[in-house]
Order: sequence, then structure tokens, then C-alpha cells
Amino acid sequence: MELKTVTDNYKYCNSLTNYSRRKTIPVRVGDLFIGGDNPIVVQSMTTVDTMDTKGSIEQSIRMIESGCQLVRITAPSIKEAENLRKIKEGLRQRGYQTPLVADIHFTPNAAEVAAKIVEKVRVNPGNYADKKKFEVLAYTDASYQAELERIRERFLPLVKICKEHGTAMRIGTNHGSLSDRIMSRYGDTPLGMVESALEFLRICEDENYHDIVISMKSSNTQVMVQAYRLLVQKLDEGGFKPYPLHLGVTEAGDGEDGRVKSAVGIGALLEDGLGDTVRVSLTEDPEFESPVVKTLIERYNHRPELSGIPPVEDCPIDPFSYNKRKSEEVVNFGGANVPRVITDVSVIDGMQPKELKNTGHFYLPELDKWKMNDQGCDYIYSGKEPIPFMLPNGIKEILDHDSWKDHSDRKNKFPALSLDQLKSNPELHPSLNFLNLSCEEVSTAIPLLSNGLPVVILLSTDKTHQMQALRRAFISLLQAEINLPVVPKVKYTDADAEKTMLFAATDVGGLLIDGLGDGIMIGMDRLAMANREKALLQIKLHNSVSFGVLQAARTRMSKTEYISCPSCGRTLFDLQETTAMIRKRTDHLKGVKIGIMGCIVNGPGEMADADYGYVGSGKGKITLYKGKEVVKRSVPSERAVDELIDIIKQDGQWIEPEVSDHH
Repeated sequence: MELKTVTDNYKYCNSLTNYSRRKTIPVRVGDLFIGGDNPIVVQSMTTVDTMDTKGSIEQSIRMIESGCQLVRITAPSIKEAENLRKIKEGLRQRGYQTPLVADIHFTPNAAEVAAKIVEKVRVNPGNYADKKKFEVLAYTDASYQAELERIRERFLPLVKICKEHGTAMRIGTNHGSLSDRIMSRYGDTPLGMVESALEFLRICEDENYHDIVISMKSSNTQVMVQAYRLLVQKLDEGGFKPYPLHLGVTEAGDGEDGRVKSAVGIGALLEDGLGDTVRVSLTEDPEFESPVVKTLIERYNHRPELSGIPPVEDCPIDPFSYNKRKSEEVVNFGGANVPRVITDVSVIDGMQPKELKNTGHFYLPELDKWKMNDQGCDYIYSGKEPIPFMLPNGIKEILDHDSWKDHSDRKNKFPALSLDQLKSNPELHPSLNFLNLSCEEVSTAIPLLSNGLPVVILLSTDKTHQMQALRRAFISLLQAEINLPVVPKVKYTDADAEKTMLFAATDVGGLLIDGLGDGIMIGMDRLAMANREKALLQIKLHNSVSFGVLQAARTRMSKTEYISCPSCGRTLFDLQETTAMIRKRTDHLKGVKIGIMGCIVNGPGEMADADYGYVGSGKGKITLYKGKEVVKRSVPSERAVDELIDIIKQDGQWIEPEVSDHH
């Protein structure tokens, strides 16, 4: 990352150091307002077949009861669009006034029907008026213009209906379903995503229709964050109104992975005051989505605007493309190394070999051997008290400086010191030392630091605006040209598992997306950890969340990644069951990305990022992809996982799973 001023690039948010929400126009959806001064709106999507009226009503009610304020329902064709009327009537009869959104992909005529019934329609510019053939087309300016005219013709009737009926619209771009026209001119880029939405927005503005919310979704968190930032900048530059934003990461997956991945993308934007309505896409029942969104956004409801963090004058980070901060290599930190995981075990006194399994390292007593899984941490921080047994090869120990200097093995253990200790010119380890530094101490520390020191900085803060304080400290180091590796160290006093996942993903993931950070450490709170069992569970959580955050930010792939969509009324097989089945047989394949899609709408395109794809193509029939290429069509679902594994084998990507009962 060369040092240059890109402050002009930072027009996408009000402040990099205070919490300040972007001011948008309010958009009315039924009795609900999105944007303006209104609280961030929670939304989710049904997964029942839209023709199942009773099932759709019951599921919508479960979603509303769990905190959903806006219910989205798929309408792939006219019959489903017409059935939205029955669903809406059923909900109103039961006393629920929650507005409905029709989700439209390929069928303008279904959108036109739905727009007269529900409060909002969502269109995807990539496939609303385009047929996607994955062709590279050469366009002259004239032929490009002709295409835009064709789009206007397809899209105009919907705009007029929405205007007449007071129906709002979401223009929702998906990274994986950009049209061939956009792909040929802009490629598979954040700029292509933004331009795809602007083509449709210009038509709306020409018609003086402004009840619009915009989204830029991708299953790649880096692309997603860059696209939303660029969208805000382009709206501003192009003299458009400041439309509200709908935030989401497509196909985040399930469980902890889905929550962490969603929070990396969504949290990074919320921190900068972007986002007016949020959906977390989990491959779980939809009533589990809203509580996650509520936990994510409630963090900002009481956040004071002013942080007390010094403002950024000249920002050396480009917000629209990923550039890793240049750092010196200190042992296996920084340089070209993947970010490292440091797991804090300092609250456990007298740790036993079997307890180390919470950090991904397993002791097998009958063989007197150690085994490590794909989430075996790189370092453990044991604080004052050294680990009382010999550690396996894959893991190194960090001790407080006072304990380290009295230790018999000062070569294989590494010291952690405070700034005051560093000032007193202490004995250092010749190759690796850790400096505990608060963001507030960075300016004092800079004169004492030089790029030749064998030091890794553990950077922390006590501020509520944790991510902003950390980012501000990184900017100071960049400006001072201090290139020592830096590991953000975050701490959450509340030991709630879901909050730890979401907040660590926001605070550290938001930095990693901008190329900041050479690792992650989630600190433990000694006082909160009187109970040993609880403390060990907390260590296990911190360890797995750390790997999850690095993976979700696309900076260290340590496990198989599943890009799976939430099932919806279009899904042609049971997505949760299939994802679990595929995961069971492939989760030992490190760094392989498998897309599991219920249908073709979010199909090959949304899996643009995946190495292999498993897509429903008809009742009980599966199409298998390698990248964007179809390898096998209409495979009976009972054979499809075997055939998928065969494709991975032919590709030379398959490894036999280790047989072990210790995994």
C-alpha cells in the first residue's frame, strides 16, 4: 500500500472516527419508513412455497414474532405474484400489518402484478430484462445505447405501476448475476455492480419516481463492502438523491460461519454509518435471521456520535479496492504470511494437555502424539503462568515479559511487554516480541519504534467505537511509515456467544477488508471467568470465531467454504439437509469453495466465487458445475453428492479424509 492521500475517495461516509449515519431520503413501505431519521429496519424472507398460502402466512407470523419488520416473498411467476394477495389478506385478518416485498428475478410481468398488491417489489437489474448466457459481447456505444433503450421499455411499465400504487422498489444488484452487457464493459467488479443499478435508477429518476432502496449484494465480503461504498460515492457524484441502502451478504451459510460472514460485510458498513435496512441470509429457518440482525444493529442504537478519536485528515487507504498494508516479516507474522490466530488462554491456571483441544490441538494419550485440526491456533497467550507441559510443534507460547525473563526456555517462548517496559530498554527475544499497545498510546510509541525491531504490535482499545479507534491507529502507523506487523486485539466483557461472533467479525473483519491486520486475538476477561468449564468453552469459541473472521474477510482460507443460499419458495430440494450432507463429506477439503444453490436464480452467477457448484434444476434433479461451467446436468439427487466428489477427484482437489474419532 503506497502512501498517498486518497481523502477524496472517502466521500462515502461522514466520518472515519465518529459514528455518524448517512443522511438519506425516507422511503415509505406501507406504514414503515426506511431511511431518513428512522431506525434501521429488520427484514427477512420466507422459505415456504409461495403457492402454499397457509404455510406462507404461518411462517410470516413466526418471522414477525421474532422481530422481522418487513417480509419478503419470492414471486417467480404470475401465479405466485397473484397469490401474494391471499397471503397478505390472511396476515391482515390475523391482525398483522407488516408490509410485504415481492422478490422478482426474471419475470417483469410477475413484478407488474405484484406491484399492485404488495408494498414493495425487489428487482435484480442483472436478470430483470436480460437473459444471461455468460457470453463476452463486444458493444459499440450505439449498440450499448440500444440495449439501454430495450431495458427502458421492459422496465418502464413497472415504474409507472409503482408510482401509481405508492409501491416502493428495491433495485437489488447481485454480484453473481450481472448482465453480459455490464460484464463486457465493466467486468465482474464493484463498479459493474454499481453501474448495473444506476442504469435502472436513471429510468426511475426520469419518471420522477423516488421510492427506491438500493442493495449491492455479494457472497464475497470484500466485493460487497467496496460496491456499497462506491455506490454512495457515485450517487453523490452523479447528482442522484441519497437513496436508503439495504445491506446483506448473499448466501452466508449457516451457524457460526453464516453469522460471522454476514457481520464482516454488514458490520463494516454499519460502522461507517451506512445501511437503513438489513437482512442476514442464513441457511436456517427464517425466524432465526431477525434476532441476529437485531443484535447487529442494536449496537448502534445507543452509540454516542462523538468518539473522542482524533479525526483523519489525509487517509492513505483506498476504500474501493483491496490492498494489504505492507508489513515487515517478523518470524511468521507480516510480510507474505497469512494472518495469524493468537488464542488467549491466560485465565486457565495449570492447563492440562487435554484442555488444549479448545485451541484446535488434540493430545492422543494412547499414541502420546498431538494432532491438529484446520483450526489449530498459531500462538497461545498464557499470561503470567507458563503452560506446564511441552507444547506440540504447531503452536508457540506468548508469556508476559516478567514471567518470560525468569523462564528456563526463553528461546521457544516469546515475551509480551507494555510500552512502559519497552521504554526501560529491557531484554528482548532476538527474533520475536509482542508489544501490548493501546490505540491511545500509538502516537507516544511511534518515536520508539523502527521497522528493524523484532516486534509484533498487539493493538487494543477501551473505546466503544472499537473498530474506528483501531483503524485510526493503523492510519497513524501508515503515515509514520511504521511497517511492523499489527494484530488487532479485541475484548468483549459480555460473554454472550452470538455477540462475540458478531462484534469480533465487525471490528476485526472491517479492518481486514481494508487490508489492515496481520492476525486476530480475542482477549479473555479474568473476572468473568471464575468457572473453568465456562472459560474453556469461551476459549473454544474465541478460537473458532478468529478463524471464521479471517476466512469471511477472505484473508486466510482454513476450511471448506460453503456458499449456500437461504432456501426460499423456489428451492428444489431441502437446502439445510443437503448442505449438512455435503459438508459432512467435504469439510476436510481446505480452502475449497462449494456453492449449494436451491435453484438457478442465484445459480451459476452467485457462485461466481465457488470452485464447484450443486444447483437444483428440477424436482429431484441436480446440475453440477465446475466454476461457471456445467459439468453434468439432471443428475438424480440421490447420486449427486457422489458425482460432485468424482468431479473434485478428477480435478485433483480431493484428499481422503483422515479416519479419526478425535476430530
